[in-house]
Formats: sequence, C-alpha cells, structure tokens
Amino acid sequence: MRVITFNANGIRAAARKGFFEWLAEQNANVVCIQETKAQEHQLPSEVYHPSGYHCYYHDAERKGYSGVALYARREPDEVRTGLGWPECDTEGRWLEARFGSLSVVSLYLPSGSSSPERQAVKFDFMSRLTEPLRAMQASGRQYILCGDWNIAHQKIDLKNWRANQNYSGFLPEERAWMDELFGPLGWVDAFRVVNPNPDQYTWWSHRGRAWEKNVGWRIDYQVVTPGLTNKVRAAAIYRDQRFSDHAPLTMDYDHAF
Repeated sequence: MRVITFNANGIRAAARKGFFEWLAEQNANVVCIQETKAQEHQLPSEVYHPSGYHCYYHDAERKGYSGVALYARREPDEVRTGLGWPECDTEGRWLEARFGSLSVVSLYLPSGSSSPERQAVKFDFMSRLTEPLRAMQASGRQYILCGDWNIAHQKIDLKNWRANQNYSGFLPEERAWMDELFGPLGWVDAFRVVNPNPDQYTWWSHRGRAWEKNVGWRIDYQVVTPGLTNKVRAAAIYRDQRFSDHAPLTMDYDHAF
C-alpha cells in the first residue's frame, strides 16, 4: 500500500507546477492533500478528480484558506469530516476515509507563526486533539494520520534548531506535545521507522535560497498506530520538482488495500 501526503499551499498553484502529472505516475493507493485553498466547486476540472481515484474534499468556509483532500483507489466504506470544534471543522482540517479496519486521515494542524492569537488557536487545537488521539488508539482500528502538523519534533528535524527555539513550530510546548504523541499516547512516526538520517526535510522557506541549500523543516508526517510499525517498508521525500513550499512524502506499507 502506497500513501502520499502533500501540503499543496494552493492546489491550483500546485497543479500549474505539475503536481498532478507527477502524481499520475506514482501508483499511490491513497493521497492526502492539505492547504487546498479552494472550494470544491472551484475545482470542476478532471485534473482535480484524477482518473482511477475516489476524490473527497473538506473545504474551509473561508475562501482561499486551509482545506484538505483525500483521493483513494478503493471506495471508502465511510468518509468522516471534522472532529467537532470550530477551528477544526470550519477551517477544513480533518478528513478521514475508512477502509475496513484501517482509517487514513488527511490532517492540517494550524500554524501559529502569523500572530500570538493564531498560536493560541494552535495550542487549543493540540489540546483538543489529544483525547480523540487517545480514543483512536483504544478503538482497535489501525490509523495512518497524514499531513502537515506544523511542528518539527526534534533537533534533527530542522536545520537551524538553535535559532528557532522561540518560534512557532519548534516551541518547547509544541515539542513536548509531540513527545507525548510518540510516547504515552503510543503513536509512531512512520518516517523514522525506516529513515533515522539527518537533513530530511519537507518544508523550506521561500527566503534565503533555503530550498537550494536544504535549510528546511520536517513538519509533514505519516503518524501510525503501533500495529502498523512493522508494516512500514519505505519512505521518500520528493524534491526533483518543486510543486509547493512543501515536498510530497511517499510511504509504502506491507498492508493489503
């Protein structure tokens, strides 16, 4: 089973840069997209509903903002949107597809970099998400949570960690929450199961030739329940083309789909 996650930073912009041509050659079973920045009615073209996939969108109410999508080769048994609070549901941040006992989720956590108010929203989102994460673990289902978590977990996950300890995305409180996620809550950072190496990033600033110099952050994840840990087979960050300020993260699982 191949799963791709990608923050498009505008799905129409990513399309113009060749994302869908690349995707057509990837043989992915499930594709999770974040930050579509569009309403589904603005995406009538078959480009945004690629052949061979069942396509689902969960838009933000605010136009040109946030939004997630999920494409699946197999029709899901059920599709769920939102988690029950406004900053999640009206901003289009959670889209879950269920296939038997497996759920795949396209998730987009808020960024707190624009203002203290948005950082407060981010902290509230993290706090509210903890209990659903605990319930998912207890449900007996297998989960793959794909998306932009807007947090670099450890020093290895960003180039200039010393300079960013007081900035959103690498704050002590954010990192401690990730410690809890991958510790007591029992979730697994699937990428690190197969790739322990430094300099593995999925986002780069548009400033200072960051992409060219690989001065980046790893903030896009596939986070899985423990039962999938031994099923992780491969991970790849695609950087040969630039579709967004993020790169697609592709992961292969030894799991029937």
